[in-house]
Amino acid sequence: MEPEEMGPEEYVEAVLDAVEGIPPGRVLSYGDVAELVGAGGPRQVGRVMSLHGGAVPWWRVIRADGSPPPGHEIRALEEYRVEGTPLRPDGRRVDMRRARWDGR
Repeated sequence: MEPEEMGPEEYVEAVLDAVEGIPPGRVLSYGDVAELVGAGGPRQVGRVMSLHGGAVPWWRVIRADGSPPPGHEIRALEEYRVEGTPLRPDGRRVDMRRARWDGR
């Protein structure tokens, strides 16, 4: 399903609802969120997050390599430490193997 098939407002709401459902200390990649929503892809999710994601736990949506959202690294890393999100040894990226949420 494409985001356009849902309607733009429905797609934005679906993405934001999915992000709100990610538990503290866990993360999803942009592509994971698209899969959970059942529409769009990483770029569409990224666009929704950049325009509408300020009121949801945006730091829990990251790149597939564990990198925080570009331009928000410092704030995201603060949130990861507060929430106990598993980080890689470099301390700058999330350990996706341990932190990825399964959606349940």
